[in-house]
Formats: sequence, C-alpha cells, structure tokens
Amino acid sequence: MNKVHVKKNDQVVVISGPKDGDKAIKGKQGKILTVDPKAGKVIVEGVAYVTKHQKPRRQGQQGGIFQKERAIDASNVMLVCPKCGKATRVAHRVTEVEREDGSKKKKIVRVCKRCKADID
Repeated sequence: MNKVHVKKNDQVVVISGPKDGDKAIKGKQGKILTVDPKAGKVIVEGVAYVTKHQKPRRQGQQGGIFQKERAIDASNVMLVCPKCGKATRVAHRVTEVEREDGSKKKKIVRVCKRCKADID
C-alpha cells in the first residue's frame, strides 16, 4: 500500500497539475474530500472538475450536464500548516502517549517542517 502525506479534511494547495478547462489549477486551495492511497489520488474541494452528461434513468429523475470534482495526483498537492498558514512539507515524529492503565504507546505525529508545529 502506498503512503499518502495528506488526510481527509486537510487544507491543501495545488502546486502543479493539468488545466481545468481553460484555467490552470496551480495555486488553488481547498479541503480534501477523499483520499485513495492505493492509486495515490486525492479529491480536493473546488479545484478540478469533470463534466458528466447524465440521462434520467427513472421517472421523475433529473437529467442534464453536471460538474463534479475529479481526482488529482497526491504528489501535486502540498499541505497548508494550520498554525503558520503556509504550504509545507510533512515530517513525522514518534511520540509516546501514556494510556489510562499506565502503559505507554508510540504514536506517529505529522509535523510542519517550517514552524515545527504538530499537525495532527
């Protein structure tokens, strides 16, 4: 399984990618709606759209031309740090968390490489 550096509901900025119609998607910001780690793709809210022509299948169903977000490669997005507000690469730090019963558990925390603040 491939690892993806972003999670659902993260704020990201697009650093490269194909055009969306006649406009480039580079520089747009949005929230991640879904992540597909197997394919290495993410769907970002309000960034890349595809036009879908749909016929009504049942009586009373509306047909027409719809726009929906399409997946872009996860390597084309960069996480925006919630503390400093800048696009950053993600580092990982192992911390120990103490449980209620007194035992310790290791937890991997994502860290901003610019301001060293915890993201998770």
